[in-house]
Amino acid sequence: MRLPDFEAWAMFAAVVEHRSFTDAAKALSVSKATVSKAVTRLEQHLDTSLFNRTSRRLSLTESGKRLAAHAERILSEGVAAEEAARDETAELSGTVRLGAPMTFGLLRIAPLIAQFCKEHPLVDVDLHLSDARIDLVEAGLDATIRIADMPDSSLRARKLADVTLHVVASPAYLAERGRPTHPSDLSGHDCLCYANAPTPDVWRFSGPGQQNVVVQVHSRITVNSGEAMLPALRDSVGIARLPDFIVGDALASGELEEILSDWRPPAFGLHLVTPPSRLRPARVEALLDFLARHHGC
Repeated sequence: MRLPDFEAWAMFAAVVEHRSFTDAAKALSVSKATVSKAVTRLEQHLDTSLFNRTSRRLSLTESGKRLAAHAERILSEGVAAEEAARDETAELSGTVRLGAPMTFGLLRIAPLIAQFCKEHPLVDVDLHLSDARIDLVEAGLDATIRIADMPDSSLRARKLADVTLHVVASPAYLAERGRPTHPSDLSGHDCLCYANAPTPDVWRFSGPGQQNVVVQVHSRITVNSGEAMLPALRDSVGIARLPDFIVGDALASGELEEILSDWRPPAFGLHLVTPPSRLRPARVEALLDFLARHHGC
């Protein structure tokens, strides 16, 4: 059996990442000719072109697009294996690239990152906050935190907790428009919807007697940040479904009130998500374990 040309696969992955043979060569500390020969060698072995090359532009062929993820995995697992071997005898050091939802990241993850960095002074954390669903492999992240139902995929997901949604409104809104007592009542109210939900204006509930109710609501405001709904809630614009880490303080102070407490929207899982490989540098494992111990919803 002929072994795969791992060096060529790794150099192909580097060219894909840097979008340039020259930049890939610099990143790998080798000559451009070495990278070019490795990619050509791989193309000859696979009997297919991986790149369309012109004097001004470099782009992946269809075959190159299909094979790029495999190449990236080969490179990342090789790097992780070497780092894991070094980490066994070395103090934790290097950079961890972590993604998290915007509001949860600001309120719950950023303070933990600060604490982690104080405990591990040689570890740097590159924190990416976004409510958009990103491809963590394509983004070059070591891990990301997701609050969602996790579909089957090659990614590894570690569930930390359930995140419960509360249906809330201001006392002034409820005094003016009335208090819904059943989810179907929401069809006659103005609502604030989360744009990143699969169906923002379709709200599902489970309630007494294992009843399940689906309601299409009228969205006065649709926004891709849950925290951005708070001003509209305070100004009595409508009703929203939001997690405790966003509305907990407002509920405690009486600024907002929970309604339909006997009817619960589906709970979402708080997950730590990592690429498929089990091989991770010790600094990444240390941060993930730290977050798992100290997480909060």
